[in-house]
Amino acid sequence: MSFKIAILGAGIGGLTAAIALQRAGHDVVVYEQSKQFLRVGADINLTPNAVRALDGLGIGEAVRQTAARPTHRISRTWNTGEETSRLAMGDTAEQKYGAPQLTIHRADLLAALAGVFPLEQVRFGKRAETVEQTAAGITLDFSDGSSDRVDVLLGGDGIHSAVRSAMFGAESPRFTGVVAFRAVVPAEKVAGVPNLQAFTKWWGPNPESQIVTFPLNRGRDIFIFATTAQESWHLESWTTPGNVQELRDSYAGFHADATALLDACDEVLKTALYERDPLPAWARGNLALLGDACHPMMPFMAQGAGMAIEDAVVLARCLATVSRLEDVAGALQTYAGLRMERAAKIQVGSRGNNWLREGGNADWVYGYDAWKVPLEPELATA
Repeated sequence: MSFKIAILGAGIGGLTAAIALQRAGHDVVVYEQSKQFLRVGADINLTPNAVRALDGLGIGEAVRQTAARPTHRISRTWNTGEETSRLAMGDTAEQKYGAPQLTIHRADLLAALAGVFPLEQVRFGKRAETVEQTAAGITLDFSDGSSDRVDVLLGGDGIHSAVRSAMFGAESPRFTGVVAFRAVVPAEKVAGVPNLQAFTKWWGPNPESQIVTFPLNRGRDIFIFATTAQESWHLESWTTPGNVQELRDSYAGFHADATALLDACDEVLKTALYERDPLPAWARGNLALLGDACHPMMPFMAQGAGMAIEDAVVLARCLATVSRLEDVAGALQTYAGLRMERAAKIQVGSRGNNWLREGGNADWVYGYDAWKVPLEPELATA
């Protein structure tokens, strides 16, 4: 039986779920509040767990067209430059985990996803005002005066999720007291800096302070993502310009290899980082959440996009074999049961910001296969 499934949010999790659910035979429509796909947002680290999930959808090759393929994941100490851990990625990761690490701009990943999901099934300019679930179905009312009734509603609509508010009541995410700077510089401009084609994390003097760099655009550019504590800045927008000199001043004590990258920046964007605590539930009736709608997290384990992609695949698998509408709620509870422990562990770990600092086992993160995890919760592992 085919159900009418609506997804709020045409982001990474929403589009991944839309593709997987449509391939399972469901009637899927995606509602997106933006008027079109925009080239905004951060550049993304897709670790092997995420790439393997995308490969299962058949879009891995499209992602590889514009992505870079980091050679290693390296940890360095902020002031001395000492290398405290080095994890081989590239071919080594592909041999070990079945997929490499890829680094890509969010817009390029969305373009790859949008390239295989029918554009006519994406409704732009649709901001959900109210969501109501009754025995007759789920009604969506939008700010433009239109409405829709669907069988299943999935909230992939981010940290300010309307679906989450409908399920648990309105609330606000918590400002972490941390801001992030983002910049991109041509690789040739910083050719003297070592390990440009690696994912390098400079661990700062406190958990809030770090600089992460990795290649983009098949290695032609270098992305810089730097965080620091700052209670005075609360703007959440990913398009707000920052001050290059402030960026440099904030990390003035860092090693010369790190500051050389900051010195090469001509412009920078700045945003405040927000999060929430792990939720006690992700599904209620025929409503369910995925991605940042249920587990917004700090960027320190670089798993925000990966968790949304994993959510989408597992959710679609749980719904793929459901043939009766009355069984949907149970399938959504199964999905939540399979995903909540793992996502919460990564959410909390990202907040603590200590993962792989001195080395350690990455298998529990990178080795997860969303296509093969058993759909019986008692058999699945985090």
